[in-house]
Amino acid sequence: MHKSYMLNSDINRVLGELGHTDQLCIGDCGLPVPAGVEKIDLALKKGIPGFWDVLEAVAENMLVERITVAEEMKFHCPALLEKIKQYFGETVELRFVTHAQLKEETRACKAIVRTGEMTPYANIILTAACLF
Repeated sequence: MHKSYMLNSDINRVLGELGHTDQLCIGDCGLPVPAGVEKIDLALKKGIPGFWDVLEAVAENMLVERITVAEEMKFHCPALLEKIKQYFGETVELRFVTHAQLKEETRACKAIVRTGEMTPYANIILTAACLF
């Protein structure tokens, strides 16, 4: 469910269309986008915009009940994982899957927001909560 205002018109539209349990993915520049899934491409050049900036902007405008990340994040970017845990706190379920499974699960996402991030496994699936 959509929470407030987002400047990017495509992201704003997708957030407004999300219902309970719908999913939105934010990915690094290498994450493949399955056929049939909308791609919102924000990548400008290496690292711009970064994963965290995009995640924070989207999360400020979305009610999230669950986040899904790759198990590989624990080993390849533990600082990013810790930042995600602190940002979302204990009220949002944190789910781990393999990177291969995460890529498979993006097929069910309403959209994938592609960033310029160059950090391996900097991908997340956000599952929308209910307003009531």
